[in-house]
Amino acid sequence: MEIARCYPSRRGYKNQKLPCGPQDICRRPFRTVSAGENKIMLDQAKFREGMAWLAASVNIITTDGAAGRHGFTASAVCSVSDTPPTLLVCMNRNVRSYAAFVRNGVLCVNVLSGGHRMLSRLFSSSQASSDERFGSAAWSVLKTGAPALDGCVVNFDASISQVLDAGTHDILMCRVEAVRLDHARGGLVWFGRAYHDLCNGTAP
Repeated sequence: MEIARCYPSRRGYKNQKLPCGPQDICRRPFRTVSAGENKIMLDQAKFREGMAWLAASVNIITTDGAAGRHGFTASAVCSVSDTPPTLLVCMNRNVRSYAAFVRNGVLCVNVLSGGHRMLSRLFSSSQASSDERFGSAAWSVLKTGAPALDGCVVNFDASISQVLDAGTHDILMCRVEAVRLDHARGGLVWFGRAYHDLCNGTAP
């Protein structure tokens, strides 16, 4: 089935249909920044330094389907709404697995525990093959067919409903179809350019 994707006019084409996956995904651009606004934009180094101190959960995002099995490590994941259950994942369009995620149309957000540091590094390495990555852990399938990591804090199994263009990245809007929880495990966060474990207890 073809996916209807709405592209920015500055790229020279609009509303082009591509044979990308099993459902309709509309890709829309954010507002274009004017030349005057560009002059006062914050420099990238300062922005990245600031973002390094924004603590975030460490996740492995996976997909499987006609375009194959792929995965990458990400911290840019956020809840959007509980009606319907929706989350977003930000993905760099230059990542080699980007096209596979869009074509498959499904993904699973696997929220890592403290014991997954090495797995996180493996999925963020450009040198590791897909077989090496997935062969280093146990996986199962929930509803969409995307690989769900066994033994992590929570799995969010979802279908991609919309793709938004934002600078160098795309925002994948995802409709959550299944959730699997493990309350016995503590989480893993990225803060100050380093991993930090979270206990599985509740702070007073």
